[in-house]
Amino acid sequence: MTVEMHWPDHLLTLEDWTALPEDNSRSYELVEGVLVVSPRPVLRHQFAVWQLAAQLHPQLPGQLCAVTEAEVIIDAALPPTVRVPDVVVIPNKSLEDDLARAQPEDVVLAVEILSDGSRRTDRVTKFFEYADAGIEHYWLVDLDEPASLAAYRLVDGNYELVAEQSGQMGLELAETPITIDIAALTSTRTDR
Repeated sequence: MTVEMHWPDHLLTLEDWTALPEDNSRSYELVEGVLVVSPRPVLRHQFAVWQLAAQLHPQLPGQLCAVTEAEVIIDAALPPTVRVPDVVVIPNKSLEDDLARAQPEDVVLAVEILSDGSRRTDRVTKFFEYADAGIEHYWLVDLDEPASLAAYRLVDGNYELVAEQSGQMGLELAETPITIDIAALTSTRTDR
């Protein structure tokens, strides 16, 4: 069965965004009221997202959790912007309250895993949007061999590079030491 989608012919409000039908066949974001549609990530990308969240979550302080593909309202003013980072770290209270989307002030960390079609957006546009929204930590993961992670922290309104490397990486997040096995983001059990 084919469902016919009528695409918006105007800048969307947050109410319009919320009213869109659920469709998991593609990825959607809202950028200054414009609906941005892209293909779903390939399996390698999805595996890396899952692996990263699985590594992060048990190392976080008890009041925080790692969530994949959560909507974050970057700017609620008209025309609004809603981004969907690959992984976010947010307070457990956001889960307990069963919120549909997170506010930027609740996002401790936003992570984007670079992929074809999103590299410029993740490295340039989202870099500045997330900083402007006040998200304290931003990580960019590049899965090209050797897989690497670049970690940024917000300092005086701008992101500064804290660390960038492949292999194992030790970082501090919410005053807690975190270790990420970057190679594990792309390796299956048979690779180890």
